[in-house]
Amino acid sequence: MAVATRSIAESCIAAKRAARTLASVPTSAKDAALAATARLLDGRTEAILEANAADLADERAAGLTDALRDRLTLTPARIAGMAEGVRAVIALEDPVGEELDHRTLESGVDLRKIRVPLGVVGVIYEARPNVTIDCAALTIKSGNAIVLRGSSYAQRSNAALAAIVREALAEAGLPEDSVLLLDAGDRDGLAELATQEGVVDLLIPRGGEGLKEAIKAVATVPVLYAAAGNCHVYVDGDADLEMATRIVVNAKVQRPSACNAMETLLLDERIVASYAPTILAALAAEGVELVGDARARAAAGESVAIGEATAEDWDTEYLALKSAVAVVDGVDEAIDHINSHGSGHSESIVSADAAAGDAFVAGVDAAAVYVNASTRFTDGFEFGMGAEIGISTQKLHARGPIAMRELTTTKYVGRGNGQVRG
Repeated sequence: MAVATRSIAESCIAAKRAARTLASVPTSAKDAALAATARLLDGRTEAILEANAADLADERAAGLTDALRDRLTLTPARIAGMAEGVRAVIALEDPVGEELDHRTLESGVDLRKIRVPLGVVGVIYEARPNVTIDCAALTIKSGNAIVLRGSSYAQRSNAALAAIVREALAEAGLPEDSVLLLDAGDRDGLAELATQEGVVDLLIPRGGEGLKEAIKAVATVPVLYAAAGNCHVYVDGDADLEMATRIVVNAKVQRPSACNAMETLLLDERIVASYAPTILAALAAEGVELVGDARARAAAGESVAIGEATAEDWDTEYLALKSAVAVVDGVDEAIDHINSHGSGHSESIVSADAAAGDAFVAGVDAAAVYVNASTRFTDGFEFGMGAEIGISTQKLHARGPIAMRELTTTKYVGRGNGQVRG
């Protein structure tokens, strides 16, 4: 059974037992489980799609926004992408046992600092079934067990995917309870998972501010929030405007439901009169609803419909084909706007002026900052991490994509020949 029928506490304890085994198995065994997972994903695409279709048809999914339905929907290409992501994790170096420091103390003790697994990782996530596979692959390779709690409206899809990973673990001779999917349940279940002290070593909630606040109110275990993305692209007065158009449209349109999609476009006042009609028309042609400040609306003229932005718009993660537009007086004001309204996720400047790019990189407080590139690159797969559990906007203990190395901690190992401290 893919969904755990035990209580949350019992499931977490079972995962703890599995984690102790998984922490010491060789890389070859973990890779064998991942290879079996990828093979089963390829071979059971139709069954996964059937489960996903049932989720999409369920009344629990009826009220979802277009963005959430897009996140919930699986296709043959998305399932193939999951399998590709698992194989990418296989190709990566195992972080467990990596030596970070090595020195000999004055006493003669040989001291090494190495990476070790965290133990049990809990992940709470909404909508995206692919998270089930991404999380499982990363935790298996990094020697951790995982307890997953997805949304009720994705329960069938998540169960089908978790069952595949558990079967692959058993095939490789590893404990199936290295991956456990909890029943979606209600908010009481969230509180129980978030208070498994001494059992759950790290909890990672992926979701909106409501989920974040609910966890904050009760958590007694360490929490790393995979947070929202209110991302900006700033087009500087010295930008290559053709390049800027490509970047802005890609950042907004390529997948608007993603957390690294652009939500606010900032335009330098030096080029707004000549460039605003072009870029706003390009966004409108892609179906983007636009709202803007007074200067942006004036520059748009009558050719492009642009509504009046409210104070809330500057702080909103739309996750849809909607964008706010503001005009700023240069790079310093762009930095101030982003640091005031951004979520610390992904920010981009388009500029041919190296000094402006450097100022933007130094001044913007975010997990990922780009110069002349789309914000859509903030992604574990794109960064060469195989996948990611989420994007952290915190500064401790991880920032940016949460991948294998972010799922480890360190251990000091001292080897001597009888030394004692005087």
